[in-house]
Amino acid sequence: MISKRKPTIYEVAQAAGVSRQTVSRVLNNRPDVSPETRKRVQDIIEKLDYQPSAVARSLSLRKSSTLGVVTAGLKYFGPSRTLSGITREAEKMGYGLLLKELASYSANNVSPLLQWFQSHHVDGIIWAAPEIGDNRNWLESLPTEINVPIIFLTMEKRDDISIVAIDNYSGGKMATEHLLSIGRKNIGHISGPLDWWEARERKHGWEDALSAAGIQPNDQMWVEGNWSSKSGKLAVRALLDKFPEMDAVFVGNDQMALSVLQTAWEERKKVPEDLAVIGFDGISEAEFYSPPLSTIYQNQDEVGRTAVQEMIRLVDEDLDNEQEAKPKHITIKPDLIVRQSALAT
Repeated sequence: MISKRKPTIYEVAQAAGVSRQTVSRVLNNRPDVSPETRKRVQDIIEKLDYQPSAVARSLSLRKSSTLGVVTAGLKYFGPSRTLSGITREAEKMGYGLLLKELASYSANNVSPLLQWFQSHHVDGIIWAAPEIGDNRNWLESLPTEINVPIIFLTMEKRDDISIVAIDNYSGGKMATEHLLSIGRKNIGHISGPLDWWEARERKHGWEDALSAAGIQPNDQMWVEGNWSSKSGKLAVRALLDKFPEMDAVFVGNDQMALSVLQTAWEERKKVPEDLAVIGFDGISEAEFYSPPLSTIYQNQDEVGRTAVQEMIRLVDEDLDNEQEAKPKHITIKPDLIVRQSALAT
């Protein structure tokens, strides 16, 4: 015997023309629903024979002033700086945090984690782990009981999801345009791992800036690293071998750029006279490299603070209105910091 699939809270909301939060308000007999909307939702529930799960029925839409945060790779500078911004802004806005760190960037079985946050009645979830490979596939089967907004950081734009991200593409383009402006014609690139969305965006910026200047980028002009200083050393050696005329290089992060400066010295290349170098991140140590490193500064602290501000907007609008608050895609522009490694000579 084949059992009929049970309707979900999303299907009830869609049929009634309301948000899933409004359906939950009706299920929990909340007073902040108009009589007309309540009747419409109840009629759809009866028509579809919707039976909410015990978890869904136990949900409350009252504010807990607590946010869930999912992160990964806290041993690295970027994620820790983003978390610092989240923490300080949440404290400022009177919110507490519940933090979970993923065991790996590629984690895709996140339903237990989301349901744990839901059971602790968080008002929303900030997903601060970066988009890598297919680690967003779980969005296509989001558990129906998850009834709070989720904001993602460092993720490709989607119209149905709230995202706060650095404009990595503009950063890569800005770095390359600066190198062109100081007269460099053979500009290479050391990318981060290209299963990372951020690395692909930075590489696209480099490619488009070259193309706009009438220079066609090709595979001889770039090498892939993995964000580590060691990979930067291997990458720049490979790049110097296959692109010997290279007179400048845009490096996907400052950690790899550090080893580029060292390797250039080992190869008896002067920076910036023989090889101009620009990194990406703006780590605090960059100005103390030898020579001081030019870099694209991404304000990850601001990313964290903006995510908290946007989350509180979503929570407040959702509580004040029967329609679910519309998601936004917020990009934060990085800044070019020019130091000795990329000065005109």
